[in-house]
Amino acid sequence: MACGISGAVIGALIALLHRFVDQLHRIMFNLPAGYMLSTGIGVDLARVLFVPLIGGLLLGVGALATRWFGARDVIDPIEANALHGGRMSLAGSMRLVGATVVSNGAGAAVGMEAGYSQFGASLLSWFGERLSLRRADQRIFVGAGAAAAIAAAFNAPLAGAFYGFELIIGTYMTRALAPVAAAVLAGTMAERAVVNPEPLFVIGQAFHLKQSVYLLFALLGIFSAGFSILAMQSVTWVERGFRRVPLPQWLRPAIGGICLAMLAIFFPQVLGGGHGAIQYLFSHPWPTSLVFLVLITKLLASAVSIGSGYRGGMFSSSLFLGCLFGAAFGDVASALVPRLAALHAPLMMVGMGSVAASVIGAPLTMIFLVLEGTGDLPMTIGVMTGVIISSSLVRLLFGYSFSTWRFHQRGMDIRSPHDIGWISDLTVAKLMRNDPIIVDGKMLLADLRGQYPPETAKTLFVQKDGSFVGTIDVLSLHAGRPQPDAGAVTAGDIAKSPGSFLLPAQNIRSALMIFDGAEQERLPVLDSPADRRIIGFLSEPYILKRYNQALERLREHEGDRRDLFPISEPPGN
Repeated sequence: MACGISGAVIGALIALLHRFVDQLHRIMFNLPAGYMLSTGIGVDLARVLFVPLIGGLLLGVGALATRWFGARDVIDPIEANALHGGRMSLAGSMRLVGATVVSNGAGAAVGMEAGYSQFGASLLSWFGERLSLRRADQRIFVGAGAAAAIAAAFNAPLAGAFYGFELIIGTYMTRALAPVAAAVLAGTMAERAVVNPEPLFVIGQAFHLKQSVYLLFALLGIFSAGFSILAMQSVTWVERGFRRVPLPQWLRPAIGGICLAMLAIFFPQVLGGGHGAIQYLFSHPWPTSLVFLVLITKLLASAVSIGSGYRGGMFSSSLFLGCLFGAAFGDVASALVPRLAALHAPLMMVGMGSVAASVIGAPLTMIFLVLEGTGDLPMTIGVMTGVIISSSLVRLLFGYSFSTWRFHQRGMDIRSPHDIGWISDLTVAKLMRNDPIIVDGKMLLADLRGQYPPETAKTLFVQKDGSFVGTIDVLSLHAGRPQPDAGAVTAGDIAKSPGSFLLPAQNIRSALMIFDGAEQERLPVLDSPADRRIIGFLSEPYILKRYNQALERLREHEGDRRDLFPISEPPGN
């Protein structure tokens, strides 16, 4: 119920927001009625010179103000599900939506879909917190909200649903089907009730494809993989370039706006996300030279827009870039083999799906987007061929989608929305025991043997002058015959591995790595590296048991099997 109601709200608001941004384009760039910004038709070139600059200044000043007031960084849906159990800030998300509207309204070569999915996911995250949902259900709500937003943005409920599963939830599970389906259906219906949505593209013909043609689609998928990696890397190259410029960070979007204006003066088709240009390109094929020039310029414009600090995503841009790449591939193929000219539109669709699937990291989403747009099964299978090859190659050769690549650049080890936040929650401080056997490093060996016979303890932790100096294995302590000079030997003299210890803030995975390197069954927990006071200890068998428990719980939730492995609380260390 909550997902259905929220999905309807999301669909209606996104429909209105989409219309608002279109109207903003008409006002800012003096567009004639009936044309979208990315078609490049009727764009007032005089306004192109200053609108992106003003938009960049607004973004920079806004970012400066939020930092001044101490606002936190906005958590996106993938990061929320991976690290924070689906918890998102609705207020912070609204700031991001506002920045995305400013960026897109100023003509930046980014799409609104990042703002749409942020809004949808944060709204349902907020609802989930009000309902006090468990961590697993909260993550499903976030995926349902993002799915409803994409479904409404593209008038494509199947594509929206698989976007939620692939990109935000990270897996397909039966228990998530009803919430996601309710959200996407309600969102799509609400959008259709508020506006009369236009399709992303209309082909108006049925395709009868020979089997041999799919080899051509496969070849296009291979080339699309390389182009997709280039598109993602180009954003990073531009960001690094802006960091080297000795200017305040808040001025970078304005500089990016100037660069964008210089590109758009020659090719106004690079402005905006590219929705309008996709349909125009299908209806009015461009000359080969224009296709290649716009392809290169759009790639640069997208990299400059995102790399300089405009807010938005690569969803729409990757669709348009893929469409252009498919058109360029088709032009080259038809120049070599003239009879392939009849495959120009199919190659554009395969290129669009292949590049977008590789960049966004959602292959089934793109396949269903084409299916819902064309209703043509042979064409959908052709797109599937390119999408599977392209996305698989990108995963093997590059290992990231655009979102996870951005996380990687920020130093965050997030490869997918799979829940790894529990690793951060299971810290050494929560798992350790507080009753370590601590001995003074000055204690004589004879006294040590007398006070701690083999049956009383396993490991002794040696502390000298309040600082950890090593561990003693009790069995080893009593092994062998006493030496003649043993009377002068102290606990500090025989203590081993002073560098093997744990810290309270370390997570369970870091602790297991330390155990593996130390090759000891028990390790002390120190207050800090500087203050080496012993505050507790952990055993490797116990920490392995807790780690496996957490993994099994995660598998149960994802597999919708609550009784897969009955888990009881383990005994103490």
